[in-house]
Amino acid sequence: MRALSYRPRVSARSLTLAHVDAESGFSGGEVQVFLLLEGLRERGHRCVLFAPPGSRAAAHALERKFDVRAVPMRNQLDVPGYFALRRELGALEPDLVHLHTGRAAWLGGLAARSLGLPAIVTRRMDRRVSRGVLTKLVYGAHVRAVAAISPAIRDELARAGVDAAKLSVIASSFDPARIATRAGRELTRRGEGVTGDEPVLLVLASLVRRKGHDVLLEALARLRADGLRPRLWIAGEGSELVALDAQARKLELREQVRFLKGRADVGELLAGCDVCVLPSRQEGLGVAALEGLAAERPVIASRVGGLATLIEHEVSGLLVPPEDPAALAAALARVLRDPALAARLARAGRERALAAFAPQRMVDAYEELYRRVLA
Repeated sequence: MRALSYRPRVSARSLTLAHVDAESGFSGGEVQVFLLLEGLRERGHRCVLFAPPGSRAAAHALERKFDVRAVPMRNQLDVPGYFALRRELGALEPDLVHLHTGRAAWLGGLAARSLGLPAIVTRRMDRRVSRGVLTKLVYGAHVRAVAAISPAIRDELARAGVDAAKLSVIASSFDPARIATRAGRELTRRGEGVTGDEPVLLVLASLVRRKGHDVLLEALARLRADGLRPRLWIAGEGSELVALDAQARKLELREQVRFLKGRADVGELLAGCDVCVLPSRQEGLGVAALEGLAAERPVIASRVGGLATLIEHEVSGLLVPPEDPAALAAALARVLRDPALAARLARAGRERALAAFAPQRMVDAYEELYRRVLA
């Protein structure tokens, strides 16, 4: 797989940008935040991250030598957190405030509005958005623009009454450094006890119900009944670990399934696998699937949220109905039994990732949105 590289565009005027992320953990959303921060910094902008003290995002930002302001944001009713955030934003006087999570959108949006600072918000989740006062404030009065990471999320916001003139779609991207491999395919596979040409399935996702790991385990049991016994690597952490481990044991799959907790070497896992799977019940866009495409792996995913936009069925991947182990098992069997199909999907998927979801495209789009808001 050839190396990826992108040349940053030099901006006409540097901006001071406040980015607010209220999460304590680090998942796909934070990957996107830092991909954007790095791209903006390369173009000469000053980026300051506002994050909870002790959060993984704050620690990661310090490692990357970003300016970090630690602000407690425990919940949407965190009054001391609101005043701390307002005080820090007032001291910084940024050109624009970019809000990256739901809690950040409420606390940061309220603080930015009280200071007269222009703000935008990125919506990454495809959960239902209710009409009401809170939605009108978070996506209306508090911000000047709303970026949805997929058309499905944009449409959901529009159904909830968000002004269409404020809405735009800015797709997430993949980090070339994150999918790069150093150890290589064979060493990675040997390290996980895979011998010879044993097929390996990989799911990169937090262990939460909406990611559909349980559906994949049911599909794996169906594959075994059909004479296929691929290995399954589950890379992620979360509240569903105990339940998923129990399910794997009940289905007598424990010898096939490996729970790879704490693995940050995404590139090595992608290099070592044969098929990338994302069986989500809900998905804003599906960065894990996007990383699989960019790493030139055949991708099978649920037809939900932004995944239906990301993957062109039968061309750059396969889409299956959510909550359907039989359909997922059938799609997996097709790819595992047809190397030519797997190779064709992998090549087309990588071409699509490079053409439509390269990091520079996302940074370009946000920079253009900032300029438009400030104009």
